[in-house]
Amino acid sequence: MTRELNLTEKPAKTQKALDRRFCIAPMMEWTDRHCRFFHRLLTRRALIYTEMVTTGAVLHGDRARLLGFDSAEHPVALQLGGCEPAALAQSARIGEDFGYDEINLNVGCPSDRVQEGRFGACLMAEPAIVADCVTAMKSAVEIPVTVKCRIGIDEQDPQEALFGFTDAVKTAGVDALIVHARKAWLKGLSPRENRDVPPLDYALVRRLKAGHPDLEIILNGGITTLEQAQTELGMLDGVMMGRAAYQEPWRLLDVDPGIYGVPAPFTSSREAALALIPYIERELSKGVKVHAITRHVLGLFRAVPGARAFRRHLATEAVKPGASAAVMADALAVVLDRSADLAHIAA
Repeated sequence: MTRELNLTEKPAKTQKALDRRFCIAPMMEWTDRHCRFFHRLLTRRALIYTEMVTTGAVLHGDRARLLGFDSAEHPVALQLGGCEPAALAQSARIGEDFGYDEINLNVGCPSDRVQEGRFGACLMAEPAIVADCVTAMKSAVEIPVTVKCRIGIDEQDPQEALFGFTDAVKTAGVDALIVHARKAWLKGLSPRENRDVPPLDYALVRRLKAGHPDLEIILNGGITTLEQAQTELGMLDGVMMGRAAYQEPWRLLDVDPGIYGVPAPFTSSREAALALIPYIERELSKGVKVHAITRHVLGLFRAVPGARAFRRHLATEAVKPGASAAVMADALAVVLDRSADLAHIAA
């Protein structure tokens, strides 16, 4: 018997510290509200993030569309992109008013579009400006203000760049630093290449934590398994999982019991998928297309018999005019029972 997500469990917005032991990384054009709701079905405790929203969009765009989220998503952080302290402060205040639990400043994205706007990873070269931004946001809101950065960019020495950057934002009062343990090459590498080509340097992030024991430091980059996350938690305050959470979302079912010592919201991927159906029906009534939601669940049954047919059915049927929530139910019908579902999680 399946059960829907209990919306009464969400923590109230307070000034108490958020638990960042396990975070799900923001990904542009992917981490929309449908994705976040689905992830919340799999883990009640992980801290989830929006995709980056620029200050220009927040201040001048459709805020309800850009910033709206389901109450079930808590705890959820708003990630901002920008470099002007006043605009970031105003955007942070708007995010707080919307009910977000944290405001995060993106200082890690390497895309050309982001660089043209003078935000993202290029700000690693301007730690004083980032510090001013943090100071402004901290003065504007009561919720935590955090920064997500790289270990350096281009020709920077990572040790010097990361430690200097950390000193600047720490002095500004940053509540936590999320470090993608990979240098970003803004000259000559595409954003996709920047995900893999520069080597990860976890040891540098551990040294940073050793040098700043009073600063909460979360490791991002290359975290693909719960076992890997548990290992890093022995040396750091938290971990952030990126692509693995999107490509193989079934992994998130192990987060609550494995990291937080509490039961998972559902006992299987199948139960979680069934619980998504009422949400699909609700969103359909608002004009949302089925594919906008089901595209986030394609990796839910990796290595389970019937997984390929499940993906194929969603990919072909959810995009058709008039597609309904029955598309999800029909796709689940081709996947074997829960015992098979659980087998791949234990593997």
